[in-house]
Amino acid sequence: MSSQTPFPAKLITLERHIIEGERSHPGATGEFSGLLHGMSLAAKLVWREVTKAGLVNILGRTDRMNISGDVIKKLDEFADQTIYKAMDHLGHLCVMASEENEDLLHIPENYPNGKYVLLYDPLDGSGNIDANVTIGTIFSVYRRVTASGPGTMEDVLQQGNQQVAAGYVLFGSSMMFVYSTGHGVHGFTLDPSVGEFLLSHENIQMPRKGTIYSVNEGNEGRWAPAMQRYIRYLKEEDKETGRPYSSRYVGSLVADVHRTMLYGGIYCYPGDTKNPNGKLRLMYENNPLAYLVEAAGGASTNGEKRTLDIQPTSLHERAPLFIGSAEDMRIAQEFLHGKRT
Repeated sequence: MSSQTPFPAKLITLERHIIEGERSHPGATGEFSGLLHGMSLAAKLVWREVTKAGLVNILGRTDRMNISGDVIKKLDEFADQTIYKAMDHLGHLCVMASEENEDLLHIPENYPNGKYVLLYDPLDGSGNIDANVTIGTIFSVYRRVTASGPGTMEDVLQQGNQQVAAGYVLFGSSMMFVYSTGHGVHGFTLDPSVGEFLLSHENIQMPRKGTIYSVNEGNEGRWAPAMQRYIRYLKEEDKETGRPYSSRYVGSLVADVHRTMLYGGIYCYPGDTKNPNGKLRLMYENNPLAYLVEAAGGASTNGEKRTLDIQPTSLHERAPLFIGSAEDMRIAQEFLHGKRT
């Protein structure tokens, strides 16, 4: 018996974690848990195609553009349709919205409408698809605000502080499902031999301060002077404050923020003279990631106010994003508000 491999001290699947979370809320109906199960299934289906993308005719571009003016990649389109079809019939949702679609995605008439709203970026970082760089899916869940029937724009255009769950899926050297319902952030890694997500990162806590900054410095010439001064500050040597910081920029938002959440530091996508509101989408990227980072002890703003307090006015609204460790965010805000020069 002593020669046998011991059982792991804690073997928790994503399904078990969701169920145990539901049990901690006596009034739970199971709808919310069913919704998260549906997202995990959709993630596995997308991952299956991602892992063989170079072997089939799925890499490359389609001849269509999304609402943001980006050419839709074939894998983008597959992920978008897969998530919608995995979620449209479960009875948990009243409406969906995707970064790849101009209008709301309604639940088919032959299926029931539920009390939740799902927003998602089906394949973040898709510009890196053909280079086999880490990409991912980002999702966000709200409670509907209308009383019944099909969901409306009112249900979708809610502040990020009204989210009841958010998460992302990483398609990299391994596949990870990271989510929060407001009580900690937990990461699960897929074990492909059994087809289960297993808890690998329990209760992720961001370091209060990091030594890494992540920003597209190719845009520096178009930044506001305050932003330029902040990045110069991070590059200056000062052993007492742990500078200079190291620069790390994947160009895939979900990968950059995941690294920032684990190692600390700051990710920035500011507005500039060409794109005053930046390039990131408030509803599909900034809000869910801000929700997760805050749940892990970090912070997020648009440079002026807390990301989760921004009132969206349109489905595909863009906003600058500053997100990271609490202390790094504090210093960044001082520069952006002119309190440091």
